[in-house]
Amino acid sequence: MSEPARSAVPIYRVGDLLGGLRNLLEERVGRVWVVGEVSDLHRAGSGHFYFALKDEVGQLRAALFRGTARRLPFEPEEGLEVLVYADLSIYERRGDLQLVVRHLEPRGDGALRLATEQLRRRLEREGLFDAARKRPLPAMPRRVGVVASPTSAAIRDVLQVTGRRCPALPIRVAATRVQGAGADAEIAAALEALAQHGEVDVILLVRGGGSLEDLQAFNGERLVRAIAGCPVPVVCGVGHEVDFTLADLVADQRAPTPSAAAELVVPDRSALRHLLERDWRRLGRAVLAQLERRVARLARQRDAVSHLSPAQRLAGQRARLLALSRALPRAVRGRVERGRAGLAEAAARLESLSPLAVLARGYALVRRARDGVIVREASQLEPGERLAVRLAQAELEARVEAVRRLDRR
Repeated sequence: MSEPARSAVPIYRVGDLLGGLRNLLEERVGRVWVVGEVSDLHRAGSGHFYFALKDEVGQLRAALFRGTARRLPFEPEEGLEVLVYADLSIYERRGDLQLVVRHLEPRGDGALRLATEQLRRRLEREGLFDAARKRPLPAMPRRVGVVASPTSAAIRDVLQVTGRRCPALPIRVAATRVQGAGADAEIAAALEALAQHGEVDVILLVRGGGSLEDLQAFNGERLVRAIAGCPVPVVCGVGHEVDFTLADLVADQRAPTPSAAAELVVPDRSALRHLLERDWRRLGRAVLAQLERRVARLARQRDAVSHLSPAQRLAGQRARLLALSRALPRAVRGRVERGRAGLAEAAARLESLSPLAVLARGYALVRRARDGVIVREASQLEPGERLAVRLAQAELEARVEAVRRLDRR
């Protein structure tokens, strides 16, 4: 076979050929809906997702850019069957046929559950479901707010329970759609308006049961964040007991049904009457006990004051003076008698020590007459010396005739 004449066949650069094919696909085919399974999923640091969309026959490369991914209620996962709305194009660097994804949604059984579960995990990481941030319900609300469909059985159940338990309690209803596209934003707006302008102490968020798709508005991120940011406590009573939504997780308290939500918030008037009677009895006993304590305290203070009065003190001093005046003569007599006895004892001791007592036993006190010196030694005297001799009852004058020394043996 002969080669074609080069002048008859155009020659393209690779980039030009790929660019032309890309423009041709984008102009002639444009955007397409494609179903396939996510494979070889990779998330870049920029936030873009790159994956292959495949089935049993073949596969296409796909790119989900960050701006589009942010608008999705879930993130793609490996092996997930999805429906994508994308621009069919060519990635010129590799020459790959490529889908530039504009919208993506899960397909098959559990698609909504997957999106809800992914949102739940993300909000849980933010701490929106933590028990520590949940607030207690008011024991006696002054006004209750209700967010519900105005024609639903849920609002009728709430009003029936309210009328039975406490008909005087004011109820303020914020009507809204509770199902369908955009319902989560409408419910969130009704909740925020009621919390800001309704002057309510607690809000009931209620609706009847339904399928997962029917309740999907209560799994919306906008509503979950509105409940978390609500300035008053929120009780969620959505569906039947087996139904569970993200609104239940973020609410301050979950009730299995709308009626149960109303019973949690609205006090029972008969129970209130019993509580009031009980508290009245307690108050009466407390007042009586307090009165008795005050009376006893007053009596003690009266006694204390009476002891401090001038008349009472004067009477006490008068009685003490009388007792002292009666005891004084006895004390004086006793003191005198004790003094006399002591004096006699001292005189007796003094008498026993007196020189006169010695003289009374036959001794004499001898002095020299010339100078009065007591004579104790014979060497003090000379013959002819004059003496003064003191006896017990007399004093003698004598003269020394001779001095004789005695042997002391």
